[in-house]
Amino acid sequence: MTKYDFHNVPKLAWALIIMFVVGSVVIVGGLLLLGGVELFNFLRVPLIQAFGLGMAITAASFFLLRLIWSLKAAPMGISIVFFIIGVSLFVSVSVGRLYALQYPVYVESFGPGFGPGLPIKNVITFFRHIDQFTKVDDIARDPNEVPPPITVLESEPDMNSALSELMASGTLSQVEPEATPEEGGEVRELYLETTEVLAEIAPGITFNYWTFNKTVPGPFFRIREGDIIKVTIKNSDSSLHNHNVDFHAATGPGGGGAVSIVAPGETKVFTFKAMNPGLFVYHCAVPNMAVHMAHGMYGLILVEPREGLPAVDKEFYVMQGEIYTTGTIGRRGLQAFDAKKMMQSNPTYIIFNGRTDGTVGKMKAEVGDRIRMYVGNGGVAHNSSFHVVGEVFDTVYPEASMGGALFKNVQTTNVPAGGATIVEFTVDYPGTYVLVDHALMRTDKGAWGTIEVTGQADPTIYDGDFSKPKNTKY
Repeated sequence: MTKYDFHNVPKLAWALIIMFVVGSVVIVGGLLLLGGVELFNFLRVPLIQAFGLGMAITAASFFLLRLIWSLKAAPMGISIVFFIIGVSLFVSVSVGRLYALQYPVYVESFGPGFGPGLPIKNVITFFRHIDQFTKVDDIARDPNEVPPPITVLESEPDMNSALSELMASGTLSQVEPEATPEEGGEVRELYLETTEVLAEIAPGITFNYWTFNKTVPGPFFRIREGDIIKVTIKNSDSSLHNHNVDFHAATGPGGGGAVSIVAPGETKVFTFKAMNPGLFVYHCAVPNMAVHMAHGMYGLILVEPREGLPAVDKEFYVMQGEIYTTGTIGRRGLQAFDAKKMMQSNPTYIIFNGRTDGTVGKMKAEVGDRIRMYVGNGGVAHNSSFHVVGEVFDTVYPEASMGGALFKNVQTTNVPAGGATIVEFTVDYPGTYVLVDHALMRTDKGAWGTIEVTGQADPTIYDGDFSKPKNTKY
C-alpha cells in the first residue's frame, strides 16, 4: 500500500452510476411535469441521444476511476483533474461572453437592440405550455393564394423597332410627357395576426414557427399606387414575444415597425401611403429582426402601378426562407432554434413557402398559359438565384422594380435577402418544371418546388425518348 490511499474511489465510481440513473429519472419526470406526454414525445429523439451520451460518459468515468484505484496512481488522478480544469478554462474563454439568462448562453452580437439569444424565461414558458400552442397541419402558404388584379394594363403591339427607325431618320423626335395630377387612391385595410405555432418542417421534424396569420410566408397583399393603407396588427394571447411589421413599401421610421410593436394580446392600428409601385417584402422588425424572420415572419405586398400590370393567365406566390435548428438536417422530433448557426450564416434548411415540399405539386398550368411569379426572399443570410428548370423567363422585373428597364430572355435571376423579383414566361410544352435556387446545394436543404403543366405536346419545340434508363438508380 502506498502513501496514497484511494479507498473511496470505488464508492465514487458507483456513485456516478447512481447519479446518472437518478438524474435520468429526474429529467424525465421534470419534462412530464412541465409539458406532459406531449412534450416528452416532441423531445424523444434528443432525449435518446442525451441518454446515450450520458451513459457513455458515465461508463468511461467509471472505468477511469476503477483504473486509478487499481493502479493507486494519485498523480494520474491529479493530472486528470487539472486536464478537466484546463479544458474548461479554454472553452469558457473561447466562446465569448456568457449570458446566463438567455438561450444559448454564449452568443454575443453587436447589432442594434437585443442579440439573437432567446430569453430563458420564454424558453421555460414554452416548454411548460407546449400543449397550449396551436398546431398547424401545413405551415406552407398556398402559392395559388394571390388576390386578383386591381387594374389590368391593356397590352399594346410592340412598336419599339419601328419607332427606333423613325426616330433615327429624324421623322419623329422625343417629346417629354406633360405632368398629370396625381390620382387619389383608395383606403385599403390589411389585417395581420402574429401567432407562434408548432408545425412540421418535414415529416416528423417539428419547429416553433412565428407567423403572420399562421402560415409561412404570410398573406400576399395587393394594393395600388397612391392608396392609403390601414394596417391592423394583433399579437395572439398565446405568443411569448413582442412582434411588429415593417413594410418595405412604407415610407417612415421602421416602415411601420416603429408604430406597430404589440405585446402578447395587444392590437395596434397604423396607416401609410403607398407611394412607390413594386413588389415589396414585409417582415417582423422587433429586435432581434433576424431571429424573428428566421422563425418565419415575412411576406410580400404588391403595389400595382396606377395603370396596372399586363394580364396573365396564372399568378403564383413563392418565398424562399431559412431555418436554423440545433439538430442536424433530418433529425426527428422538436427542433430548437440555433442562434449560433444563424450568426454563422449556416441554415439547416432552405425552403420555399415555409417547409420542405412547400410548393411541390401545388402550382398547375396549361400549355400556352402566361405565368407570372411573385418571388421573394425572407432569408437572413443568403441571396437566391431563382431558376425554373426547362424554362427561360420572357420578362423579369429586376429586384421587382417598376418603371425602369425590364430584362428579357433571362435564365436565372437574383433575389436578394429581404428583396423580391417578378418573372413572367409562357409554358409551351407539358411536363413537370422544377423551380430551384440555382446554388443547387440548397435543393438538398429543401429549396425546390414544381409547376405541373398539362396539354398537347409540340414535337417541333421539344422531342425525344422520355423512357427511363435501364439503370433507374440515377
